[in-house]
Parts: sequence; C-alpha cells; structure tokens
Amino acid sequence: MDRQQLEHIIRAAADITKERHFIIIGSQAILGQYPNAPAPLLLSMEADLYPPARVELSELIEGNIGRDSRFDDTYGYHADGVSPTTASLPKGWAERLTPICNANTNGSTGWCIDVHDLAIAKYAAGREKDLRYNSELWEAGYLDSETLAQRLRDTELKPTDQSRDKIEATIRRHRRLHDTGRRPGHHGSQT
Repeated sequence: MDRQQLEHIIRAAADITKERHFIIIGSQAILGQYPNAPAPLLLSMEADLYPPARVELSELIEGNIGRDSRFDDTYGYHADGVSPTTASLPKGWAERLTPICNANTNGSTGWCIDVHDLAIAKYAAGREKDLRYNSELWEAGYLDSETLAQRLRDTELKPTDQSRDKIEATIRRHRRLHDTGRRPGHHGSQT
C-alpha cells in the first residue's frame, strides 16, 4: 500500500463513520513519517485504524471497507477496524503522532504512530511477519537502538505479548545484523 492508497482509506473511513480523525497503528503508519518508504515496508495491503472519539465505529469500518468487502475487491487494499488495545504502545505515543491530512483525505486526518512506537508494537506481537517488518525498518535506517530501548522501558506489555527479555534479545539481534550489514540470506556485496 502506498501513501495515496492510505489517504483513500482515511477518506473512505471518514465517509462511512462521519468521523474526521483516525489513529493508524499498523504497518502502514510508516507512511506518516516516511511517505516514500521503501517497497519492503509497503507489502501489506491493509491499514489498521480506528476513530479515537468513537472506537465502536471500527466495526462499521471493518464491515464496509474491510477484508473481502466490495471496497477490497475493487481496489485491492482494505482497512482493518481495530481498537486502542490492539497494539502495545509505549507511554507518550499519542504525543508523537504524524498527521496525514490533505485534499485526498478530504480534510480528514489519519494520525500515524511514530516508527519506534510501531517497531515496539511489532516486537511485542512477535509474529514472524512483524519481525520481518522490523528487520526491514532496520535495513532502511529508520531505527535507533537507544530510542527503542527507552520505548520498550516505557511499554506495559500485555500477557499475550513476547517477554521483555525476548524482545530485548530480538532487538539486539536485529541491531547486530544491521550494524554488520548482514541480514538473513544477505551476504553483502560480492566485489
């Protein structure tokens, strides 16, 4: 999903719910800070969002522009109506949001979480696709290990999240791979 497609989802969600503000917490939140993010960060064709003033309208979003909806069938991308408890986010995340608001959103605003907050949420979830995404964030040069360490300290993990020790170990592994220019299956230049 690219920035224009995310803007379309924001506009469609606003049309459906009559709300004007949405929090974007999934992978596509990267498009707030980095509108031209590299392709490996844009593979997901869904945007996780919710209207903070009326979270219950997430079901309306899901039903109208969610997976397998007419919207999804027509455009090849969709929204996932989520809730504030979907992701484990560091304290202060709401103060670091990046807005997307323009003519293509019809004046509605998608508030995208910060890249480090996004990475922490994905480390906490710990699914293989989340860890691959975070590895790509490192590869793009978007992550700083000190900022991640602080954000992890500022995160209250849910019982279903990965353990703090496991998250710290994964961050260290990703940082080492990035620092040495190596990634799984990547052996550097062959000059």
